[in-house]
Amino acid sequence: MNIQQIKYVIEVANSSSMREAATRLYITQPALSANISDLEEELGIVIFERTNKGISLTDEGREFVSYAKKAVAQYEILEERYLSKDVDKEHFSVSTQHYSFPIKAFTETVKKNFPDKFVFSVHETKTREVLEDVRSLKSEVGILSFSSANEAVIKKLIREYNLEFTPLMQRETYVNVWKDHKLAKRKEVSIEELSEYPCIVFDQSGEGNFYLMEEALADQDFKRLIKSDDRASSMEMIAELNGYSIGSGLLTGDDVILKGMVSIKLKEEDPITIGYIIRKGSTLSAYGKAYIEELLKYKEI
Repeated sequence: MNIQQIKYVIEVANSSSMREAATRLYITQPALSANISDLEEELGIVIFERTNKGISLTDEGREFVSYAKKAVAQYEILEERYLSKDVDKEHFSVSTQHYSFPIKAFTETVKKNFPDKFVFSVHETKTREVLEDVRSLKSEVGILSFSSANEAVIKKLIREYNLEFTPLMQRETYVNVWKDHKLAKRKEVSIEELSEYPCIVFDQSGEGNFYLMEEALADQDFKRLIKSDDRASSMEMIAELNGYSIGSGLLTGDDVILKGMVSIKLKEEDPITIGYIIRKGSTLSAYGKAYIEELLKYKEI
């Protein structure tokens, strides 16, 4: 077994067919199939069930993929840290759900801690990836949120991933619309009044995505729903399609992406708790400590 075979398995698991995976990997389908078969034979398990309708993971395969993702993440961290051309540079990384204040805190950290050579990273990503990134040490600090709809699940994952969560704020539920929206001047609005407009949510594709939504009212059955994985694209669709998003009302005036957005109080309550996570018992770098100091400036609870 080698790291390349493990990466092949992960790509196939994320694809709809062996052909699609081979195309993404830039190898032939027979070569990919042979590599997967060799690995299955070596391990003595069947990772993929092959039928005329395509391929799917077996129970053993799902378990293997869960471990494989962790192994690849750790390998990539080692590769970046010790084999890349940036080995002599300072490193620091943050992963966050789609909020603007963690980015502001990051830029302030960089301004105040400016080493001669560095590679700093911000990963604005999905809930699962924020958890995975901090667990695997891809990022020192992660920012995430939960509401009453998914609080139990998120807290359970935090415990299972051996992480610590520190709350920063709890926010009431708002909807974000473009300034020209018909309802933009309202002080309060209900989900029923928004039913004819598309709701824009961040895509949490994967198993259990319902429980990993970063928006409030995760259990709401929206009549019209658009999923996006990019904050700028979401804002553009809200503006162009008279759409809306559900959030915390955190719209900072100096954020170019959010200029033109208006927050309206939502009648339906589902408060959002926002905070940061680190690995339990970890020793933070100077940059990690400085970043948390910046985050604590937003602390309200």
